[in-house]
Amino acid sequence: MPLVTAKEMILAAQKGKYAVGAFNIENMEMAQAVISAAEELRSPVILQTTSSTLKYAGTDIYFGVVQALAKNSNVPVALHLDHGNGFDICMKALRSGYTSIMIDGSHESFDENIALTRKVAEVCRSVDIPVEAELGRVGGKEDDISSDGPGYTDPDEAADFVSKTGVFSLAIGIGTSHGVYEGPPVLDKTRISRIAGKIPNPLVLHGTSGIPDGDVRECISRGICKVNYATELRIAFSDGVKDYLKADPSVIDPKKYLGEARRRVIDTVKNRIIVCGSDGKA
Repeated sequence: MPLVTAKEMILAAQKGKYAVGAFNIENMEMAQAVISAAEELRSPVILQTTSSTLKYAGTDIYFGVVQALAKNSNVPVALHLDHGNGFDICMKALRSGYTSIMIDGSHESFDENIALTRKVAEVCRSVDIPVEAELGRVGGKEDDISSDGPGYTDPDEAADFVSKTGVFSLAIGIGTSHGVYEGPPVLDKTRISRIAGKIPNPLVLHGTSGIPDGDVRECISRGICKVNYATELRIAFSDGVKDYLKADPSVIDPKKYLGEARRRVIDTVKNRIIVCGSDGKA
């Protein structure tokens, strides 16, 4: 089926008390893996690329790959810009055909974040494309995205922020971090409930790779409707390539080791879809 926006699938998740998995992709094989896993489990799914990933290959290329895969898929697929780091990249992704946009102004001041987010949201709203924003920095480092430590979203600020920006969904800080955790994260899960009690907007959890499944499920039960995964997929893909080449150093056909990497990502995504509870929801 054609690409769909993330709006309806996230609203359905919010109503059904589950979450939609959003999976960062770097290449065709990872995109194939994510959609194959979603098809097998009959789950709606979001594929996403960061601003940094788009330096490797542009929005038109990723859109072309995902659009072709979605066209032949029997589950809803959305293509999301993750951590858009400015107005221009958001507009570039929108023009290329992305069906969901994130503008990340969390590293700016509160007022500057509002101004930037509102500008992107107004444009995207005119063509019915949902916009995600971030309030309260997620710690760690992923691609070129970095923060000194986990930030926490203030519930009252969240209410003010969504009222002034008209944003669709909000990524919140509860103590998660991007990248690989060096120790057990300390999550303020009650903060999700407090924020959900202040605003009707769907809430998004970033920095989920490495979070125990039970904690993710509790976050979803408290109001998280979209869960992002990136690092786990990269690890699975890279391990697949390394293990294949270690077992057969003479191989020269990329399809063989990339195929193994793809299989590892399928297994990882299937597990995460089940944790999110979106299996059977397509």
